[in-house]
Amino acid sequence: MTTLVAGFADEFSAEETEDMLARVRDLLSPVGPITVSFGKVLYHPQAVMLGVRPGGVLDPVLDAVRAATGLATGREGVVEHLPWTPHVTLAYSTSVQPAGPIIAALGRELPGCEATIDRISLVSQVGPERLWNWRRVAEVPFGNQPRSAA
Repeated sequence: MTTLVAGFADEFSAEETEDMLARVRDLLSPVGPITVSFGKVLYHPQAVMLGVRPGGVLDPVLDAVRAATGLATGREGVVEHLPWTPHVTLAYSTSVQPAGPIIAALGRELPGCEATIDRISLVSQVGPERLWNWRRVAEVPFGNQPRSAA
């Protein structure tokens, strides 16, 4: 799930990156692991996704990431779609095609699947959009969990 696009990696100094991570670690320290459910199918002209329930449950994570980015870098970052709709993308479409057969096959709801989210990663995306070649730069656990290596 993409939370916030902070900017291009080469726009940030090592000090800004470390400051951003320290600030988000502090801001997420009171946030415990968050259990979400996936099942609602979301359709976009270029993608099929699973939405997150309950609505708003991940807002504290977005708030912490936005605040840490702004405080450390002076930049707001970009939420790709407003209102922010946390989701997991199942598939992208690279051609124009009717949505009807896809909706008929998948429907609006799949059997629910729960997941517990207990950390956030700072990633660097290499290559063009939709190839999503991500390289994890750092990982910040929620709450007072021990740090894990990136």
